[in-house]
Amino acid sequence: MEVKTINQQLLTDVLNGLTHRPKYLESKYFYDDEGSRIFQQIMQMPEYYLTNSEYDIFDRKPEEILQWFSFGNNPVDIIELGAGDGFKTRVLLRHFMNKEADMRYMPVDISEEANRRLLAAAQKELPGLYIKPYTGDFFDVLPQIQMIDNRRKVFMFLGSSIGNFDQQDAVRFFKHIGQFMNKEDLLFTGFDMKKDPAIVLPAYDDPHGYTAAFNLNLLKRINRELDADFDVSAFKHYATYNPVSGEAKSYLISKKTQKVSIGVTDQTIHFDNWEPIFMEVSQKYDEDMIRKLANDSHFSLLHNVADEKHYFMNSLWRKNII
Repeated sequence: MEVKTINQQLLTDVLNGLTHRPKYLESKYFYDDEGSRIFQQIMQMPEYYLTNSEYDIFDRKPEEILQWFSFGNNPVDIIELGAGDGFKTRVLLRHFMNKEADMRYMPVDISEEANRRLLAAAQKELPGLYIKPYTGDFFDVLPQIQMIDNRRKVFMFLGSSIGNFDQQDAVRFFKHIGQFMNKEDLLFTGFDMKKDPAIVLPAYDDPHGYTAAFNLNLLKRINRELDADFDVSAFKHYATYNPVSGEAKSYLISKKTQKVSIGVTDQTIHFDNWEPIFMEVSQKYDEDMIRKLANDSHFSLLHNVADEKHYFMNSLWRKNII
């Protein structure tokens, strides 16, 4: 009989979330291999403006960004946290290679499958590029990268991933990254900007059903890894956007009164009719909020660059050395 290895941290976080009032699940668990595949579909749908917005920045401003990264022709290591398929990043890397930049690319992702796909695509599209993927949690991998050598490192955290953190957790996250940065290193991160709610909401509640599938996949993962018995069809995806706070939030709503067993502990979770599970927040920013976040995280903001519609902004920071 096969003995299943239990992900104890997943178990702890799931039980903490589902026994809390109100219930929640942590969005970091979205990205198993299936979740990563669904998210690639989300990024390709027309309603998900974020991908094209950041692509627009990289397509129009690569020379400017290269100068920021390398200060001329200095060697640089590009560390991409949560790289996914690396599609947008390859736009920058292609330009950097055409300029004969002395660079190495080190993508980091929790999904081994995502890293395999990224490596295959990069080797095909950018032959000659030095690329070394790392699979694992960011903060397990960063100590390894920090010890490689003394070349300048640019840590990239692209897309709107930082929007999944509340303010306190975002500050904590950037401070933690800062612990692995030397004085010449840089941080290049993406921010989804506040905009018309009619543009924001369809990105999180699309007519194709991809965002719903992305959220519901976490219940399937819990079933698979924790021997739970969620009836996925008994939950529906629901998204909201608050233009005042800039928060886009997603929930899974129980469509009936029901019980769910977490098999590895024999614990039963009770759901009331229409009871929500909070799944994710995606914070939208303005420039003052970005500047404050940099300052609170002990960084100096060096440059901002936005797409033509001003839907999205990439921001370059340097760690404050005390």
